[in-house]
Amino acid sequence: MALPVRTSLKRLFRFIERFNPPKRFFCCGTEAKNEVGAEEPPAGRRVFSGIQPTGVPHLGNYLGALENWVALQDQYPSVLYSIVDLHSITQPQDPARLRGNILDMAASLLACGIDPERAILFQQSQVSEHAELSWILGCLTSMPRLRHLPQWKMKSKVKNEGSVGLYTYPVLQAADILLYKSTHVPVGEDQIQHLELAQGLARLFNGRYGFLFPEPDALLSSTRKVKSLRDPSSKMSKSDTQTMATISITDSPDDIALKIRRAVTDFTSEVTFDPETRPGVSNLVTIHAATARIGVEEAVTQARGLDTGAYKALVSEAVIQRLTPIREELQRLRVDPAHLEGVLTRGTYRARELAAPVLREVRQQVGLC
Repeated sequence: MALPVRTSLKRLFRFIERFNPPKRFFCCGTEAKNEVGAEEPPAGRRVFSGIQPTGVPHLGNYLGALENWVALQDQYPSVLYSIVDLHSITQPQDPARLRGNILDMAASLLACGIDPERAILFQQSQVSEHAELSWILGCLTSMPRLRHLPQWKMKSKVKNEGSVGLYTYPVLQAADILLYKSTHVPVGEDQIQHLELAQGLARLFNGRYGFLFPEPDALLSSTRKVKSLRDPSSKMSKSDTQTMATISITDSPDDIALKIRRAVTDFTSEVTFDPETRPGVSNLVTIHAATARIGVEEAVTQARGLDTGAYKALVSEAVIQRLTPIREELQRLRVDPAHLEGVLTRGTYRARELAAPVLREVRQQVGLC
């Protein structure tokens, strides 16, 4: 019964947009100058970040990124979070599954605490300005600069050769950020070089065509990277073939307890924190500290007198307590796809209101209109 409701809702939003469309400038008259100024980030501070719709987030995604995204809603006056579906198709995707994954990611973000009233949550591909700015910035980017980025070197090596989309996707990533004149970008350490590309392209564009884009600063998470439960030398990943390696935010309490109980540790029963020599136990301490919202030192103190087996039960309890409300809210949201589509449609409308005037400025400064 959900399909007619979803279709009707889509038609309703299309009808609204026909009669009250966001301003999209294809020509550059001087009369609209004041409208552009109104799109500057409030107080000069705007956050942008994106996440690919490649399945439900795992514990590492939540602790390393999404928890921080939720907090940033209260710290910055303008916040945009995008489901970057154009990035996801650099790898082959089943169309039906991709459509489902987009809604699943929207539900996951809402369940984790993203509030559409305080942040703009939208689907990247529905704001065509991303792709156009990516092309313009791509014309300023050298091939050697892209060739040396870590993501290309890693993924093309695995696939033996990569697509043009995979090669140039850091430029699209830069366009995602610069399109909104973003000033801050929450990133992991493995994404710093990609953010540096965005900073470099902002400088290059400003130097060639006149100042337009601020150079965005990185917001690094204070949470240590969560590692695989089966191989603590690698980070936790959705694509891990070992089912016991990754905790999903949708895992049941029994599944969480089982995965942590089978987590790789070592032959020393005492719990200590030493990532170099005891990576498995240290990963459990990291998870415990982050989910219980305590410091690493406090987590080790709480483990005093426990062997690693007993400590795993303590870690499981902290993770279950943290993820249960998220899992329950996600299950509730999943049964209402029309609501999820409505959230993304409204977010897309708001994002385009910000993006269109900026792209208008770009076209004018480059000489396209």
